[in-house]
Amino acid sequence: MIQLLFTVIFSEMAMILLFVFKSPLRKLLIMSLDRVKRGRGPVMVKTVAGTVFLVLMSSVYSMVKIQKRGIDVGGVVNPTDQVLMAKHLLEATLMGSILFLALMIDRLHHYIRELRMRRKSMEAVKKQNRSFEDGKVEETKTLEAEVSTLREKLKQLQYELEVKSKEVNTSEANAVALSKQSEGFLLEYDRLLEENQNLRSQLQSVDLRLSRSTSKKNT
Repeated sequence: MIQLLFTVIFSEMAMILLFVFKSPLRKLLIMSLDRVKRGRGPVMVKTVAGTVFLVLMSSVYSMVKIQKRGIDVGGVVNPTDQVLMAKHLLEATLMGSILFLALMIDRLHHYIRELRMRRKSMEAVKKQNRSFEDGKVEETKTLEAEVSTLREKLKQLQYELEVKSKEVNTSEANAVALSKQSEGFLLEYDRLLEENQNLRSQLQSVDLRLSRSTSKKNT
């Protein structure tokens, strides 16, 4: 039994060393422990640990019993009891070491797995931040392109507005010139109409004189 306990202790120490140094064997060990902790694995591990703990308590009880028996005899322990005492002490020490190393292995496995999960979550967050930053950069580029397009459209509209303003100013100037020209035409028309009236009145007076002179000659 002592050889079996030493074998278990050395195996646990080897597992702890595998946890300490990063290697492909550590990954394999972690995967194996992950499988052990699934399904009925935890129940079996707890059962084995409970059995080892009961055997440990039995060895402690046997040591206490041997010590008490030696006290009852007068403080003298016979060689057989000494051998049994040493055997139970060694077994109890080995089983306690096994339980302690098993607890260390469980904690190391838990912390390494949690660390891996944290790293994965951090990588996912980093990827999300990168994608967000890339999307933000693309959005910024798109907005800059839209702003430049709007600026070009604004410049085009300003140019068209200037052209239309010039056309309006030209039209207004033409309208003013036409209105002045029409006023000149009206004045000229009034003058011609007045001259026409004067000429008619002069013709009428000439006709009247001619008719009078003709009537005098006939008489």
